[in-house]
Amino acid sequence: MRSFSWSRLSRRVKQASIMGIVMLLVALLCIGQLVRIQLIDGASTAQAATQNRTVKAVLSAKRGKITDANGAVLAQSVERYTIIGNPEAAQDFEPTTCTTRTRGYCHEIDGKPLQTTGVAAVAQLLAPVLGMNAAELGGKLSGTGQYAILKKDVTPEVKRKIADLHLGGIVYGELSNERIYTNGTLMGALLGGVDDAGKGVAGIEQIEDKTLTGTDGYQIYQQGNGGEEIPGTMTDAKDAVDGADVQLTIDRDIQWRVERILKDSQAKYKAAWGIAVVQDVQSGQILALADTDQIEAGSDDAKLNVARSVSQTFEPGSVGKVFTMSGLVQEHLHQMSDKFTVPDSLTLDGQTYKDSFNHGAERWTLAGVLEQSSNIGTILASDSFSDQKRYEYLTKFGIGQPSGLNLPGESQGLLTQPQTWDGRTRNTVLFGQGYTVNALQMTNAIAVIANQGVLKPQSIIKTITTPDGKSTTPEQKESTRVIDEEASKQILNAMESVSEHYSSQGFAGVKGYRVASKSGTAEVAGPDGKLSSLISDYSAIIPADNPRFVVTVVLKDPEGSYGGLTAGPVFAQIGEFLMQKYEVPNSPQRKNAIPVEW
Repeated sequence: MRSFSWSRLSRRVKQASIMGIVMLLVALLCIGQLVRIQLIDGASTAQAATQNRTVKAVLSAKRGKITDANGAVLAQSVERYTIIGNPEAAQDFEPTTCTTRTRGYCHEIDGKPLQTTGVAAVAQLLAPVLGMNAAELGGKLSGTGQYAILKKDVTPEVKRKIADLHLGGIVYGELSNERIYTNGTLMGALLGGVDDAGKGVAGIEQIEDKTLTGTDGYQIYQQGNGGEEIPGTMTDAKDAVDGADVQLTIDRDIQWRVERILKDSQAKYKAAWGIAVVQDVQSGQILALADTDQIEAGSDDAKLNVARSVSQTFEPGSVGKVFTMSGLVQEHLHQMSDKFTVPDSLTLDGQTYKDSFNHGAERWTLAGVLEQSSNIGTILASDSFSDQKRYEYLTKFGIGQPSGLNLPGESQGLLTQPQTWDGRTRNTVLFGQGYTVNALQMTNAIAVIANQGVLKPQSIIKTITTPDGKSTTPEQKESTRVIDEEASKQILNAMESVSEHYSSQGFAGVKGYRVASKSGTAEVAGPDGKLSSLISDYSAIIPADNPRFVVTVVLKDPEGSYGGLTAGPVFAQIGEFLMQKYEVPNSPQRKNAIPVEW
């Protein structure tokens, strides 16, 4: 039997004591760290964790709609999503195998488990839903950072399918809006388009951008590991306010029909282009503003190009005689019944002028001068009509003045001061040469005669309606009187004789309705810089007995040349359609026509 060793026992006790002390120190250190974390750093640690989970989600405001005069939608924003990927999370992705326990939150393709992990697995799952190539997606998810745009303008349906892939925290959707134009090329360049940020950059979209643009809202909340909102954690929110809706005066049905007639006529007359305007006489509202350019609304072309119907300027030709004769009658220099003997040419101050056709010394009244569109008769009647008065009346009719519609790219034409006119220009301005207009200006100038001598402001915006349903009408400039009622009656009477002249030849009449009109033909510079091109135009009031509409048609280089023979028949088709659409009663038989000959 071995003897008991007190020394050995002493060493073991000592060792145990040391171990106990060490363990006690470790325990005290852990307790101290726990106390520090929970009591001293607890608030800041919790705050950091909360901040890490807190997100501010933007609530995108919808851009307002653009509608026609009857509420038909021309442009609208629809709910879309931008799909975002988290590359760092994608690279760490481990698919969950589908079992009875994981069913409903697992990953498989066609009922089979994935054979890959990371970016490749995410791309395999996502590619069929987004309709993209898996390799392309993989490339976008292989970068650095936590934010990569995978695809824009995704529909809510596709976004829901992505949610069913259970890739929360790796792939998610940010709400956005896509601008949709529902009528293709109808009013394409006139409507314009928006840029990638949703800002109007052309056409109606541009001039009404501030009205159409809403104010984004937001939500601040905490999200879970899957990117989902943790219930009850929302701390702040502000609703998005959508943009206001803009209703145009343009009637989609009229616009469509006018564009169709123009395109057919362009082909028939082999014209380079065509423009047409339809204006309501009483309100000044533009019901159609059309041209033959085929541009898709919202396209790059629509964003880069201005509507020809707005920007194109031209010499009005003999339509300008209406403004000259209005001034002559208003200034009491002549009545439309005054008699003239008119040759077919005239040399004045070293300048020779001719009519468009050869004739002998004709005995025409001033109404007859307008009916026959005689340059010579117009010059003879204007011998006491000063240069300042010639300029003044053109200006009063709106020539050389902005239309007030503020459409992007609109040109106000060119009308120089009378002091700059040479010996020839002072006379050519009498019959619509030596200055330029656009189709909107010319239409409203003729509308002065339809409105008994009053120039009314044009409009293309009918109402603005805010998201709360409040509608307002944009303010209009005041109407101004250009000539008195008696003078306008005389000019209207003579213009009706012009229309009868063409109608009797089977060109520009509208069966059952009286029309007051004026045609124009002007030589313009062609590509070679010479006067090798023609502008043919026709502006008409229908019905002449109770004016409802003014229609202007302009053709460039049509076969047939003269405005009454080319643009006139185009007007006739438009006028017939308007009379049918609005069920306008037939005109009574004309009486008291001013004689055109003596």
